[in-house]
Amino acid sequence: MNDTAQFNPEAPDLSLLNSRYLGALATQMGIQITEFSRERVVATMPVTGNTQPFGLLHGGAYVVLGETLGSMHANFLAPDGQNAVGVDLNATHTGSAAQGVVTAECRPVHMGRSLTVHEIIVTAEDGRRCSTMRITNFYKARSH
Repeated sequence: MNDTAQFNPEAPDLSLLNSRYLGALATQMGIQITEFSRERVVATMPVTGNTQPFGLLHGGAYVVLGETLGSMHANFLAPDGQNAVGVDLNATHTGSAAQGVVTAECRPVHMGRSLTVHEIIVTAEDGRRCSTMRITNFYKARSH
């Protein structure tokens, strides 16, 4: 996220966020940011195209969704001259989705000077929790 100057977290342009800052993998998986603020990021992802051989949403797809949101949020709120880089990701899958879309809500748990921690909860369309993740990012000086 070296060019975050055009994105304002106080008044987010979601079309700019979805078209420019998601990255190739998240775009290919159909992830779409639906809300972005200092307090949280919300996104959806389709089940279709992201399944394992038994027709359920792949565990790795949950992780891509969680890491995308946690890292994006940490980077857009990073101190000047710093980037967030992931140093730990934990995921516990407690349910599964076989159709429709899942919704992820990412909230900061800790926003420090050098580390951030975010929790991401992913739910199926019927409101069942499918996955809970925690990502830790480290702030380091932006390399030019």
